[in-house]
Amino acid sequence: MANFDQELDASGLNCPLPILRAKKTLNGMESGQVLRIIATDPGSVKDFEAFANQTGNELLESAEEGGKYVFLIKKK
Repeated sequence: MANFDQELDASGLNCPLPILRAKKTLNGMESGQVLRIIATDPGSVKDFEAFANQTGNELLESAEEGGKYVFLIKKK
């Protein structure tokens, strides 16, 4: 697992809340920093791919770990 600067636990939240929380957290971060997000909503996999494409932030990793989805997003 790559290094990250901040972690957001969005477990138990349904779409679009994990994305909204991630967006808010990224807004407070420096360019180049990495946010690790943990989510339980299966829909978040596609959501975060779309979010990265739309915002220009880089989705470094998207993985499933024991029923949870873990994403690493690098702020542009």
